[in-house]
Amino acid sequence: MAAVPHGSARTAPRVRAELQAARASSRALAAQYGLNPKTVLKWRKRPVAVGAPMRPKPRSATLAEAEEAIVAEFRRRTLLPLDDARRSSCNDVMGCLRDTIPKLTRSALHRCLARHGTSRLPKDEDASSNRKPFKDTKIGHVHVDRAQFRSAEGKTHMCLATDRASKFVRVEFHPTAEMATGAQFMRGVAAAFPCQAHAVLTDNSVAFTKNAPAKRDGRRHVSGRVCGGHGIEHRLTKPYHPWANGQAGRTNRTVKDATVKAFHYGTTQALCARALACVAAYNVAKHLKALRWRTPFQAVCDAWKTGPASFKINPHHLTTGLYT
Repeated sequence: MAAVPHGSARTAPRVRAELQAARASSRALAAQYGLNPKTVLKWRKRPVAVGAPMRPKPRSATLAEAEEAIVAEFRRRTLLPLDDARRSSCNDVMGCLRDTIPKLTRSALHRCLARHGTSRLPKDEDASSNRKPFKDTKIGHVHVDRAQFRSAEGKTHMCLATDRASKFVRVEFHPTAEMATGAQFMRGVAAAFPCQAHAVLTDNSVAFTKNAPAKRDGRRHVSGRVCGGHGIEHRLTKPYHPWANGQAGRTNRTVKDATVKAFHYGTTQALCARALACVAAYNVAKHLKALRWRTPFQAVCDAWKTGPASFKINPHHLTTGLYT
């Protein structure tokens, strides 16, 4: 692509080349081409016929050329981050070069690295995080969690189940969180969900798994027996890995934000009624980005259209309003 002359240019590259190749005097050439003699002298001294770019030169107003070279080479060799959030660490470029270059600022450092093409560190192909997104699964993979709610009458326990694919939610309230509570909730999940659940993921609390070691107690937990009776695989999260069941935890926070974190309830009955109304509105009216701005109820109906074999009933009958 040829260079575009700036707006004040009086000569073209062809004329400049002729001026450099001519043997006549500068005054004669200026009179011949209608130019200023200084312009003729300028182009006869230059080795090329292309003008210099007129944009501002990318040079730092704070750092000298030698200091910029130090910063760029240090970043290239160490691959340290630009700046640490703690501002007191020496494990970054800013902390290591602050004593060598006292006038170095964070903005000047960033602009210097951007000019030299080292503002972003190369990605390490070998490094991989253990936290990976959930795999795309068909409808029927249920996340189960529980939370404690308080009203003026005391505390109550909410058991929550949400489907991984459709985000459909079901909640129940119980006065305690014992083994029988978990089993009762599992029966309710198996009966209330319109699709056939094929897997349930829970934490390791006493409501869903036995607390005693396997060597001392070989009996199966009552929640596991309920899941086995309905053909559901009961899975447990790893200890100290709460993100494995993060979808249920995030839904728990959504229900709390709409109930106990927004209002005070004098009775447990009022709290439970409010939470059940919020969950019903969430299922039929909350458009979620993860579902491509569909509601959980719409996602369930779409799944029924594509694969009705995995459903026990037609989910269109679960809509709110008339005939419910």
